[in-house]
Amino acid sequence: MLNSKQRAKLRSLASNYETMVIIGKDGLTKNVLDLIEKQLFAHEMVKVSVLEGAEETAKDYLHQTAEKLKAEEVCSIGRKFVVYKMSNKKGIKHIEF
Repeated sequence: MLNSKQRAKLRSLASNYETMVIIGKDGLTKNVLDLIEKQLFAHEMVKVSVLEGAEETAKDYLHQTAEKLKAEEVCSIGRKFVVYKMSNKKGIKHIEF
């Protein structure tokens, strides 16, 4: 569970991140979840964009993604959201708090 200072740090880091995954009209499919999970393993934090044609809001997808992947909800702003999950992958720069 992230505390408010950790969440604030992740939010500030996420502002410089590019969108890595896009959710379209099909919503949060297994393929999209797999892609988010792979990106979390490689980068620990993922910024996701939700297209206008999607059935639900970014906040709804944020809750679903965090629950299904056992990740932490960082933030949801407009049509984008950010999730974080500590990775055990060696050789990457881990986010330190």
